[in-house]
Amino acid sequence: MSKKEIDHELLNWEWEIKPETSWWNISLSELYSYKDLILQLTRKEFLGLYQQTLLGPFWVLLQPLLTVLVYVFVFNNVIGISTGSVPPFLFNLIGITLWSLFSETFLQTSKAFSQNADIFNKVYFPRIIVAISSLWLQLKLFSVNLLLLFVVYIFCLIIGKVDFNFGPAFLIFPVIVITTGIGFGGGLIFSVLTAKYRDLMSFMNLIIRLLMFVCPIFFTLSMVPEKLKWLVMINPLSSLFEYFRYAFLGTGSVDNLQLLYSTIFMIVVVCFGVMLFNKMSDKLIDIL
Repeated sequence: MSKKEIDHELLNWEWEIKPETSWWNISLSELYSYKDLILQLTRKEFLGLYQQTLLGPFWVLLQPLLTVLVYVFVFNNVIGISTGSVPPFLFNLIGITLWSLFSETFLQTSKAFSQNADIFNKVYFPRIIVAISSLWLQLKLFSVNLLLLFVVYIFCLIIGKVDFNFGPAFLIFPVIVITTGIGFGGGLIFSVLTAKYRDLMSFMNLIIRLLMFVCPIFFTLSMVPEKLKWLVMINPLSSLFEYFRYAFLGTGSVDNLQLLYSTIFMIVVVCFGVMLFNKMSDKLIDIL
């Protein structure tokens, strides 16, 4: 082989090994080439959640139903929080559906390193694929919960308990995107932290439980005392719950500036989460 042919072969490489991992090292074409792996990891995680359980996938529906029933009993019947003319079951189901999307996306994404260390040590693939497969599974499970919400909502429409508002209904989709983004980006950040410091997993679960009471899930922002409203408003999820409820019921206090704040927060968290995940993914292999 001549020198010219050798130089030509050297210039047409397929892989390039670098000493350092970049902050933003994502190729959409490469991720697409691993689409089958994403589906297989999604299936693996789904089986891990519901295999050898008594009710199997029915837990996807049973869990939000039981949660809503507890909320209705505690907050509406015992404490006496009013939902106005809206049926308490529908009011709480709207909040629980969106909360489940955020909390499950956040928690499952945050386990990307700790639960897949054995795979990372054996074969190469873009590490973020594990987080994407977890996100894909949570979106599928959320679609089931959203379908349940639509069924309950249509039933309430038929019996005349709520009125349909065509305009606000379009807010459902951007709210879902922003909520998913915050959960995914935050999960990526904590996946790096929990891989280095395992005790943060317990702390993270505690934070999620406390954050649930700062989000307007079983109450509206108008019910919050003025001296405490700032605590709720700095939470980027608060406006999302108000807009999500407004999209279904046409009632509630909505603020476009708060929605803009949530959107900017989501973009920052996702970008930082992806960059941190890419930068630290190879370094954490030795720790795991």
